[in-house]
Amino acid sequence: MNRHSQPLHASQWIILALALGAGFSVAAIYYSQPLLPLMGSDLHLTVNGMGLVPTLTQAGYALGILFLLPLGDRYDRRRLILLKSAALALLLLACSLTAHFPALLLVSLLIGMAATMAQDIVPAAAILAPAGKQGKTVGTVMTGLLLGILLSRTVSGFVGAAFGWRVMFQLAAVSIAFIGVLMWSVLPRFATHSTLSYPALMKSVAHLWQRYPALRRAAFAQGFLSVAFSAFWSTLAVMLLEKYQLGSAVAGTFGIAGAAGALAAPLAGGLADKVGAEKVTQLGAMLVTASFALMFTLPFLPPHAQLAVIAVSAIGFDLGLQSSLVAHQNLVYGLEPQARGRLNALLFTVVFVGMAAGSALGSKVYSMAGWSGVVALAALAGLVALAIRVFDNRRVQAGMRNPG
Repeated sequence: MNRHSQPLHASQWIILALALGAGFSVAAIYYSQPLLPLMGSDLHLTVNGMGLVPTLTQAGYALGILFLLPLGDRYDRRRLILLKSAALALLLLACSLTAHFPALLLVSLLIGMAATMAQDIVPAAAILAPAGKQGKTVGTVMTGLLLGILLSRTVSGFVGAAFGWRVMFQLAAVSIAFIGVLMWSVLPRFATHSTLSYPALMKSVAHLWQRYPALRRAAFAQGFLSVAFSAFWSTLAVMLLEKYQLGSAVAGTFGIAGAAGALAAPLAGGLADKVGAEKVTQLGAMLVTASFALMFTLPFLPPHAQLAVIAVSAIGFDLGLQSSLVAHQNLVYGLEPQARGRLNALLFTVVFVGMAAGSALGSKVYSMAGWSGVVALAALAGLVALAIRVFDNRRVQAGMRNPG
């Protein structure tokens, strides 16, 4: 395949490469979470100070999505992916060398911005998908992305326990350099869909947000699910250390449980192709809410049973969140195919605002009300997302019955 011209569809090898690229690049914003106790001990941080590291990384991701991702409709996505991979590798290396808290926060913010190469890869998969298989193809790439989110915690937990948190970031820099070479070798050049200047492109982003109520509802629903997801993962390592005296390696193993849910992404995408994205989003939000509600039973269980329930809940809510995310992307991409980059930017800006809010709120709630408070926060956020999806699905059904 000539990489200098865009093919009609992607081979299975290219789809696999895209999944790997999405997974490794997005993993960069999650390596810190199981390492927070180690980083806090090294740099003498409080619980709230530790919470600022993932908060700023995810805030940077949200800013990068909003201000950088629309460039995918204006410039060749392949070039953007290569530039971001180089920047991300250098920033991860810089993070491993930081010795002061303000520098760590600044680098964390920039890592989040550069890691948005993952969100340049996902629309590329949608463009290269064979006809009628967009949901399944995007689902496959999103499986790689969510496995990167979840297994990054497992890997960083073990590496951090064995070699320290700085070595983990150095290994991450090497992995991103590898992904940059891989993307350069397999990706074609992509046709651009807009000739707008950058200010006009950003103005069109605002118009898209105003034009499509379905986009706003999808973004807000997925954003609340992300609050729940991030509140859990950003406080889990601290809770396991304080309550069970378990280190970063054990915290990382919970990522394996969550990764089991990620494997359902292609199934969720295929189901969205068959029965409609709206139904899948509602089922996903229901599963997230129920999984967090299950953890209300923890105070009544012995310690080993508590850990088992946390693992089962992680499987359930990761499955629900991923299914909902793939279905929301399917719904949003169909609104205006020529603006996929900007639509994706809007969806994921809200998603990672939710992630950043979940990290910040999770740390605050944990310091005030403990783990039960974090569980209550996550369950409430899932319930709000479910309410949005139920309302929207009823509105869609009413519109179908009364098209006038």
